[in-house]
Amino acid sequence: MANNKVLKRRVVVTGLGAITPIGNSVAEFWDGIRKGKVGIGEITKFDTTDYKVKLAAEVKDFVPGDHMDKKAARRMEAFSQYAVAAAREAYEDSGLEIEKEDPFRAGVMIGSGIGSLQVAEQSYEKILTKGPARVNPLMVPLMISNMAAGNVSIQLGFRGKCSNVVTACATGTNCIGDAFRTIQYGDADMMLAGGTEGCVCPLGIAGFTALTALSASTDPLRASIPFDKDRDGFVLGEGAGVVMLEELEHAKARGAKIYAEVTGYGCTGDAYHITSPAEDGSGAAKAMEFAMKDAGITPEQLDYVNAHGTSTHHNDLFETRAIKSALGEAAKDVVVNSTKSMIGHLLGAAGGVEFITCVKTIQEGFIHQTVGSEVADEECDLNYAIGAPVLKDVNYVLTNSLGFGGHNATLLVKKYED
Repeated sequence: MANNKVLKRRVVVTGLGAITPIGNSVAEFWDGIRKGKVGIGEITKFDTTDYKVKLAAEVKDFVPGDHMDKKAARRMEAFSQYAVAAAREAYEDSGLEIEKEDPFRAGVMIGSGIGSLQVAEQSYEKILTKGPARVNPLMVPLMISNMAAGNVSIQLGFRGKCSNVVTACATGTNCIGDAFRTIQYGDADMMLAGGTEGCVCPLGIAGFTALTALSASTDPLRASIPFDKDRDGFVLGEGAGVVMLEELEHAKARGAKIYAEVTGYGCTGDAYHITSPAEDGSGAAKAMEFAMKDAGITPEQLDYVNAHGTSTHHNDLFETRAIKSALGEAAKDVVVNSTKSMIGHLLGAAGGVEFITCVKTIQEGFIHQTVGSEVADEECDLNYAIGAPVLKDVNYVLTNSLGFGGHNATLLVKKYED
């Protein structure tokens, strides 16, 4: 029988970048996380008079020209602008100089779940009012979701594998996982990876409201309350989370600072329902099991799970079941939280920003509170860091993302040791 075992290369995190509802840099974002800051408020991007849902987690005070050439920014929609800004921060944070590298060994894997709904809105309005000949010639390249990765590649000169995974709310996690694999198997040495989203707009809010997925709460502090008995849906957020992944020896050779190591990745499909996770959590559980197997660890070694934790009835209940199934008896000893309690649900960007949360948690031994949540649902019976953050040494972390269509993705991050 052939030996199919492949010698995998080690992959580390050397740069972080974020645009979020609580800060437009990693430093601002993490300061907000430590303070329990909630980035949810009344929607300002359009008039919500006729809309049932009034709240969202918007990015604030973002000036595209601060992060890129102004002419280039005008040829990008918000989701691409956020991606370029976060990617540039991660690139600069890593200390990498692309001019000194083989650009074909440096790739980009940044996805968006939706791309630009705003361009679709504007273009259809133009067709109705002025005719089809008046549609913006750049409508298509402005709108399509792969342009986040494309624009990052163009702006930073990364000429290696350039792609994007689109798996709804699992997009960011799948992009980081696939970038991890790309480096592991030798197709690149450096990858900018993560997710981005910018769809707080009439179509976005109306669509998710019609699906009954969004919280109808008008209290920003009690709208996104994962695992709480009174939760009633998620709060739509926006932003981007991008990280620099790098092959270990390459990072060491250039003297890079190393934040953490990625050691496991698992993904599955529920084959169950277009929006609901499998009720027994079996798909998400298997993704966690695959990630732990990939990393070569047992559930007892886990310290923390950054849950998908959307604040919908189905997700939080079924994800709890999944964690208990995957971890067994060890589930009761693991701290679980949801970053969405502060920044809402960033859809395709959620996995990217939450991965950064995991890396910072490992660095500082600070597991943030699930802010806003007060009394856990009776069937949600794990330790969700409700009421206060948890201070502890954190060595191994799982982060979950579950997307419409039954997409389950899990990454395992560990404290770096030479």
